[in-house]
Amino acid sequence: MTNSIESYTLSEMMQKIEEVINQNPTPIQGLDVIYQFSITGDEEGTYQLKLAEGQAKVSEGSEGATCTLVLSLANFRQFLLGKLNGTAAFMTGKLKIKGDIGKAIKLEGLLREYNLKEHL
Repeated sequence: MTNSIESYTLSEMMQKIEEVINQNPTPIQGLDVIYQFSITGDEEGTYQLKLAEGQAKVSEGSEGATCTLVLSLANFRQFLLGKLNGTAAFMTGKLKIKGDIGKAIKLEGLLREYNLKEHL
């Protein structure tokens, strides 16, 4: 039985994303992108998810992002679980995107493919 997503810190969630993606790198083959998550609210932080050469690497920081997503911690949790539609969140102001919007749309599909709600 996994913990509830609410029990994970932001850092723990990011590490879990890295772990889950690296267990099955097939969907990220051929990608070379850096997603930056600027999380606001109760637990603020800036993390990057670099997908390159069939590997996922999470780090703190904000250099050279291809696409930046700005959202609250609560909305980030819902986004990871597939309960917050990225397009709807963007249109209602719950999600702000800077950079390549096409990559943001691709991210939502990737997260759905990895079915993170089974791991968080």
